[in-house]
Amino acid sequence: MTDLEAALRRAVRGEVGFDTTSRALTTMDASNYRRVPLGVVAPRDADDVAAVLEVCREHAVPVVARGGGTSIAGQATGTGVVLDFTRHMNRLVGIDPEARTAVVQPGVVLDRLQDAAAPHGLRFGPDPSTHSRCTLGGMIGNNSCGSHSVAWGTTADSVRELSVLTARGRRLRLGREWSGAPEGLRGLVDGELARLRTGFPDLPRRISGYALDALLPERGADVARSFCGSEGTLGVLTEAVVGLVESPRARALAVLGYADEAGAAEAAAGLLPLGPLTVEGMAVDLVPSTEGLPRGGAWLFVETGGDTEAEARTRAEAVVRAADVVDALVVTDPGGQRTLWRIREDASGTATRMPDGSEAWPGWEDCAVPPVRLGGYLRDFRRLLTAHGLRGTPYGHFGDGCIHVRIDFDLLSADGVARFRRFSQELADVVVAHGGSLSGEHGDGQARAELLPRMYGAETVALFERAKAVWDPDDLLNPGMLVRPAPLDANLRFSVLPREPVDVEFGYPSDGGDFSAAVRRCVGVAKCRTTSVSGAGVMCPSFRATGEEAHSTRGRARLLHEMLAGELVTDGWRSTEVRDALDLCLSCKGCRSDCPVEVDMATYKAEFLHHHYAARRRPAAHYAMGWLPVWLRWAARTRTTPVVNALASVRPLAAVAKRLGGIAGEREVPRLAGETFSRWWRRRGGRPTEGGDLVVLWPDTFTEHLSPSVGRAAVRVLEAAGLRVALPPTLRGRAVVGDGTSRSALALLTARRGQVCCGLTYVSTGQLDRARAVMRRTLDLMAPVLETSAPVVVLEPSCAAALRTDLPELLHDDPRAARLSARVLTFAEALERHAPDWAPPEVNLPAVGQTHCHQHAVLGDAADRRLRESAGLTGELSGGCCGLAGNFGFEAGHYEVSAACAEDQLLPAVREAPDGAVVLADGFSCRTQLEQLAGVRGRHLAEVLAERLD
Repeated sequence: MTDLEAALRRAVRGEVGFDTTSRALTTMDASNYRRVPLGVVAPRDADDVAAVLEVCREHAVPVVARGGGTSIAGQATGTGVVLDFTRHMNRLVGIDPEARTAVVQPGVVLDRLQDAAAPHGLRFGPDPSTHSRCTLGGMIGNNSCGSHSVAWGTTADSVRELSVLTARGRRLRLGREWSGAPEGLRGLVDGELARLRTGFPDLPRRISGYALDALLPERGADVARSFCGSEGTLGVLTEAVVGLVESPRARALAVLGYADEAGAAEAAAGLLPLGPLTVEGMAVDLVPSTEGLPRGGAWLFVETGGDTEAEARTRAEAVVRAADVVDALVVTDPGGQRTLWRIREDASGTATRMPDGSEAWPGWEDCAVPPVRLGGYLRDFRRLLTAHGLRGTPYGHFGDGCIHVRIDFDLLSADGVARFRRFSQELADVVVAHGGSLSGEHGDGQARAELLPRMYGAETVALFERAKAVWDPDDLLNPGMLVRPAPLDANLRFSVLPREPVDVEFGYPSDGGDFSAAVRRCVGVAKCRTTSVSGAGVMCPSFRATGEEAHSTRGRARLLHEMLAGELVTDGWRSTEVRDALDLCLSCKGCRSDCPVEVDMATYKAEFLHHHYAARRRPAAHYAMGWLPVWLRWAARTRTTPVVNALASVRPLAAVAKRLGGIAGEREVPRLAGETFSRWWRRRGGRPTEGGDLVVLWPDTFTEHLSPSVGRAAVRVLEAAGLRVALPPTLRGRAVVGDGTSRSALALLTARRGQVCCGLTYVSTGQLDRARAVMRRTLDLMAPVLETSAPVVVLEPSCAAALRTDLPELLHDDPRAARLSARVLTFAEALERHAPDWAPPEVNLPAVGQTHCHQHAVLGDAADRRLRESAGLTGELSGGCCGLAGNFGFEAGHYEVSAACAEDQLLPAVREAPDGAVVLADGFSCRTQLEQLAGVRGRHLAEVLAERLD
């Protein structure tokens, strides 16, 4: 234990973390930069902050204040002690509806403030796209803005008073008329009035540098406003009084289509006199699908407000009439507006991938120019990109002249980094030539501070240094930011990664087979850190259960990054820090779809576990749960199922078995079916009926041994729809599809019996060699099916997802894997595509439950929604993850997190269900969780429909 760590532990009541994990989680924010801190402190209150500052001052160690860690310029990283305000100092102290103010601590997430203000008809004006995870402290530090800044300004416009601790321990209450100003600040300003009146660009999004002009007497000498945007370099915020604005009772969204981004940019400023709430712009490059958008190659999202829906719509229609557009759409439905806004909010993540899949990075994320000059600036910007052979797609706050863009810089090679530097210098000159600010929202940080002399001149930058010295004479707070900055091409986070591809098992097709590139996908926008999900969203259930960064997708990606770097995490694949962070990953695959850059932590976890336990003894649960298909087949073939069920019902014996198998003691062992699905199929005749299209019904492990009623129901429904149902062959040889026998005695003698398996349980436990062997055997068995055009219908969503993604990505060298993957259909997809004229029986009941997380992430549920609607099943299924997640919820040590995940959405939805509602749960894990935690029987959609066939 170092002297610094020991001193902090004595002085601070909050957590002090100098361990590898704590440090690794804070090496990066959402920028291109990386710094390794000495330690992390989560202060409980202002007294703790003061104690940290005193100890660090005595040890001459820098202090960096950190909120949600979503800063894009590197200002939330540092080499000293990082203050994490999200753990304890995250309270909303109070709201005064009459005064329209709120008192907040720096770690409170913006959405929590918005939720608390909404019942009073109020809201906080600025709303960055990271509103679900960014903190008020970070917003004040960066002077954040968001899409509504054309109506309600920047964070500085909403700040009333700030409680601040200086590096030397002074407690100040900052406000107007020099309130709280440190000694020497007023004298500094009085001596530079002319410079402050003439040396700062006049535009709505001027965020760069210190806002010293807010201290002018004609501007109220507002010390609190001047502090905004100082990036933690002047003092440490401990509490803030912020102003709230009246939220319109109704809103409408006009989406205006233009031929290209230049047309949209030219039009934006002309719409401002109409008083819109937003004027946001983006081009087609950033839109995964243009479905639901008006025609065009670029769009403006213009929001209007009113006391009534009619008033808001009237204003939106006036915007459409005033705009010269290719096409337009006005949406007043709140759900429709949220869907469209999600497209815009996810742009910060989707922009990190070019249309061809290559990487793009921040660095010139948010320059701003006067709105009337935006069109000209974008043309010059495009020319500069072309001259340097770079690509990027601008989007952002067109109404404020603020442009976000990710550019495909090569930050891995010396030549690429040199080009990054040259481009940055030349673009800074272009921005200044248009009267703009190097930063229009996210601050300067390391990305732009070096270039501030090009914007302000050397004398004004020297004034910034003098102001910093007044506040922080010891240069203790976030040194290297804003003044005396590090070079913009130093401390790049990519420089520590291996240059040669890492030897891995999965193919990582979207990352060129490079595991490092897959890990680099995480850019830190932290959508995984949201405390609630909307609609069918899933990511990240373990973070919502624990609130710990290590259990977020971003946190795990950071640890994998440090594992590859080898500086902090030094034992590579054997790392216990990475193992422990991945331990609570449910492998729900939610990040694969919900993360804007499609980080796939379930795959990374399987990859890591494979290497971590190579040639080593595994946890007991890996053998008990990972080899579940073997144990269940063994019980079925030896006809010992009744014995197994009887023994499992004896509590002392079950407790011993669970302990030996690494299974949570709180769990009940599910009963095995008395007759497997395949045995029922053979007893029934084992051949497809005459009729329409042939479909091959996949007997997954769960349907086969644990819930064959689902398989029987699916056969009834598929046949009622006029389809011919077959099962996969069970003999490797010249087998006839569906009958499990052979036409010749010779074939019977030479063929080998087997059973298809997707390999899911082996993949989820990281037993990839075994998974590969099982999958190859399955492909051998499926050879006759692949020679036909028959689809493969999979009832268990997790098995269908494994066949769709894990199979071709793990067997990327076997073309049969891709062919089988392309054949996989869900139950609803099979009915929709192969029995389009069939009408399901009418159920006409409300439905509750949860869309399976793997279905949401990999398969999609559009066909299921349409099938439910046709059957008269009303209502929306919840999102999230049930928390059982295959083997996860059964493993010892996971029960509490598993139950917490179920309480997130699934169990409340079921408890609040109307009388007579059908509880739908297509996954065996979901049904088991419902039964064990709520005493409720969930049913597969096939069972519900089959019941009504009579």
